[in-house]
Amino acid sequence: MEWLNRMTNAIQYIEEHIDGELKSEDIAKIACSSTFHFQRMFLMLTDMTLAEYIRKRRLTLAAQELAMTDARVLDIALKYGYDSPESFAKAFRKAHGITPSAARQPGATLKAFPRLSFHFSLRGDQDMDYRIEQKEAFSVLGKKLRVTSIDGENLKAIPAFWNEMNSNGMSDRLCELSPESSMYGICMHMDMDTRFFDYMIAVDTPAACADELKPFDTEEIPAATWAIFTSVGPMPDAVQKTWQRVFQEWLPATGYEHTGGPELEVYLPGDPAAADYRCEVWIPVMKK
Repeated sequence: MEWLNRMTNAIQYIEEHIDGELKSEDIAKIACSSTFHFQRMFLMLTDMTLAEYIRKRRLTLAAQELAMTDARVLDIALKYGYDSPESFAKAFRKAHGITPSAARQPGATLKAFPRLSFHFSLRGDQDMDYRIEQKEAFSVLGKKLRVTSIDGENLKAIPAFWNEMNSNGMSDRLCELSPESSMYGICMHMDMDTRFFDYMIAVDTPAACADELKPFDTEEIPAATWAIFTSVGPMPDAVQKTWQRVFQEWLPATGYEHTGGPELEVYLPGDPAAADYRCEVWIPVMKK
């Protein structure tokens, strides 16, 4: 499969340049992808950022050199991208639990993070309903929360944010201001290196006076071509599963890639706890 070959080529490029300068845009180019799309796909497929993977591989190889050669710690630190023995020792201790010097002792226990490999598997047990739509730019009004995907924190923080908005009346107030709008959950301003992003609970910006809008934030959603997926089942499990399937199954199997714009959850009328509740996941895409 084409995407499998591209990802394999990118991993091979990383291995061949592991002791040199590695730029995310160069790695993405090997995979014939935009930088954002490659980093987003990499994170969703591996649950780590590209930078985290490179760091783990470098510290694995550095540990092997410490254990098997007489090279100076400083030389190994510089070889694998660290400016000083101190910064190298700090990262090494965090990864292996011991100092670089201790790694040279007989019987020292070290951790090895292996080279990644990607495999194709057929999953025909469940269809994915989707459609492609174009939409002009529009503005939204709501509240934002800065969250991280490290250790799955976003999977807990975002449902808690919804509960808070529902309990303090803010979501009801948004619905009153824009009664014809769907309710959105929006992922935006993603930092692929730190794994932080903004999650916004929002509605279409209404034609209201400034005083009415004052407690809320506004954002512009740019014009885009959207791949829209239907999620069926109780929240939040159903929509979280849909997110996984979009990145692990649909995007690798199609001729589309992520444009880097905001990602939307569109909540339709109904009981979010019901087994047949339907909402949508919107991904901004372009043809490769």
